Amino acid sequence: MPPYNFPFTAIEGQASCKLALILATINPAIGGVLVSGPRGSAKSTLARGLSDVMPSTNEEQSPFITLPLGATEEMLVGTLNLQQVLDEQKVIFLEGMLAKANGGVLYVDEVNLLPDNLVDLLLDVAASGTNIVERDGISHSHRTQFLLMGTMNPDEGELRPQLHDRFGFSIELDNRYTLEERMAIVRLREAFDSDPDGFTNRYQDQQRELNTAIAQARKILGAIECSDELRLLIAERCHDANVDGLRADIVWYRAAVAHTAWRICQDNSEPVVTKIDILAVEELVLAHRRQMPSQTPPNDPPSPPSKQHSPKQQPFLRPPERQAQQPSKASIDGQGQGEQNKMQGDWGCMSPQQQITASLTPSLSLQSDIRKTNNVSRKNNLSVCQSSLSRNASAISARGKIGVNGRGVDWFASLVANIGQWPLKQLRYRKRKMGQPILHLVLLDTSASTLQQQLFSNAKAAIVSIAEQAYLKREQLTILGFGNQQIKTLLPQQKAPKALRTWLDSVTAAGGTPFRQVLEQALQFQQQQYRKNSGIGIRTYLITDGRTTQSFDNMYLLGDVIVIDTEQSSVKRGKAQKIADILGADYFPLPI
Repeated sequence: MPPYNFPFTAIEGQASCKLALILATINPAIGGVLVSGPRGSAKSTLARGLSDVMPSTNEEQSPFITLPLGATEEMLVGTLNLQQVLDEQKVIFLEGMLAKANGGVLYVDEVNLLPDNLVDLLLDVAASGTNIVERDGISHSHRTQFLLMGTMNPDEGELRPQLHDRFGFSIELDNRYTLEERMAIVRLREAFDSDPDGFTNRYQDQQRELNTAIAQARKILGAIECSDELRLLIAERCHDANVDGLRADIVWYRAAVAHTAWRICQDNSEPVVTKIDILAVEELVLAHRRQMPSQTPPNDPPSPPSKQHSPKQQPFLRPPERQAQQPSKASIDGQGQGEQNKMQGDWGCMSPQQQITASLTPSLSLQSDIRKTNNVSRKNNLSVCQSSLSRNASAISARGKIGVNGRGVDWFASLVANIGQWPLKQLRYRKRKMGQPILHLVLLDTSASTLQQQLFSNAKAAIVSIAEQAYLKREQLTILGFGNQQIKTLLPQQKAPKALRTWLDSVTAAGGTPFRQVLEQALQFQQQQYRKNSGIGIRTYLITDGRTTQSFDNMYLLGDVIVIDTEQSSVKRGKAQKIADILGADYFPLPI
C-alpha cells in the first residue's frame, strides 16, 4: 500500500502556519520555517503535507528529505562508497541528505534535540549554500539550496539561538480548539485513516490549484516592486523591535514580496508591494527576533533610603526589631551558637529583600584567577565516582561501540590507506574529541547575612560572569539558591541564557543558611548527572559569605569545585576559606 500524507488543503485551522509554509515555498530565500508547539498541534502533519503541493523542478517532484535525530555526519554531508573502493579501488562519494534536499525541503522533526555537531554543519551550509567534505587529502564540494523546515516542542528544550535566527519564519502553535473544531478534526482524521486513497482523491483538485498558484507566484517574484516608503516602514519596525543585525530587514522584504506574489495570484492586482503585505508577515519575521528594550541597571547600587522610610524599605543591616542594637561579634563570627540561632530566627521572620545586580570591572575570569588550595583532597573526592565511571566505560567497550583507546574505527581513512589490500592490514581510528559537555552548577547563598554591604549584589554579578562565559561556549547552567532555611531551584538545567542580569535582579534573600543541606542536594544532583553521562564535566561554584555554624564533617562534592567568597573585608570573619579547604576546592575571594 503506497504511503499517503494527509492533504495540506484538508488541514483545519493553523492559518498562520499554512501562510508561512506557502510563502517560504514561493521564495526559498526567506530561509526556512520553524514551527513550535505542544504535542497534537499538527506540526508534523503540516510539514509532510507541504511536500505534495510543492512545484516540481525539471519535471520532477521537489525532494522532501527528513533528517532523523540519530543521523550521523556522514549521512548528512555524504560518505565514501565502500563497495566501489573494494571492487574498483576508486574513491567515490555517495550523496548525503544535503545533496538530496537540493531544490526541495530538508525537514528536521524535534530540531531542538539535534546534536550540536549536526547543527554546526547545518549552520555552515545554510550560510554558504555549499557543502564541503574534506577527509584525508580528498575534497568534495557541491551546491545545495534547500528550504530548511523544523518542528519542535518547547517543553523539551530550547533551540540554539544561532540556528533559531537562521529560520526566516517562526510560528508558535497551540492545541486549544473549540468543541466544533475538535469534532471536525476527528471526523477528517477518521475519514483519512479508513480510506486514505479515496480521501486524498477528494482533495486532489484543491491540491492541484494550490500547487499551480505557488508555481505562478514564483514566476512573478522578479517583477514585483517595492517603494522606498515601504522599505523605510520595514526598517523603522525592525528598529523599534530592537532586533540584532539586519537579517530581519532582509527576510521581511523577501517575505513581503512573496506575499504580494501570492496575493496577485488570488486577485490579479498590480505587482506592487502594499502596506497590507508588509503587515501580513510582520509577526512571522519578528516573533523570534523581537527583543525587549535594554534595561541594564546602573553600575553603582542605589543609595540607601532616608531614615524616615519604613524598615521594610531599608536595605537589611540587622533584624528590624533590633535596629538600635548591634549584633555581637561572636554571633557574626559563628562562635555564639545560641545567639546565632536566635538571629537566624529573626532573619526568618523578615520578608525577602532584593538587591540590584552589580557590575564587576574587569569581569570575573575564574579560569585564570583561581588560587589553588588542596588538589589532593579534590582527587580523593573524585575517586568516589571512579568505579562507576569505569563500569560504564567497560560496558560500552563490551558492546563494541568504542575502538582502541575509546576511539571508533575511521573506515574512510582505513580504506584510503589500504587501497588494493584486502583484508586491511592497518586500521585507523577517529581522533579523540577534545571537547566534552560541561555543566556549570551554581550554589548561591541567599541568606539574610548576604544583604549586608551589598554582598548579595556582588554575588549576582559573579553569576553573570559565569553565565556569559558558559553562553559563549554553549555550555549548560543550573542555579540553586539556599537561604531562609530552604533550597530552591532558581534556574533549571539548560543552556546558559544570553541575558540573565534582569532576571537576577528579582532574586531575593532572607533567613538562615541551610549549608549542609545544599551540599547534600548538590552531591545527589552531581551523581545523577554522572549516571546519565559519564563523560560530562561538572564545575560547581559555591558563592557565599561563609556565615554559618553548621559542621562540614564528611562533606564533599564531585568535579571541579570553586568557593567564591563574597565577604568584603580585609579580615575575613566568615568561613569561606575553611569551607574550601574542607571540600578540597579552589578558593576565590571577590575583589574588594
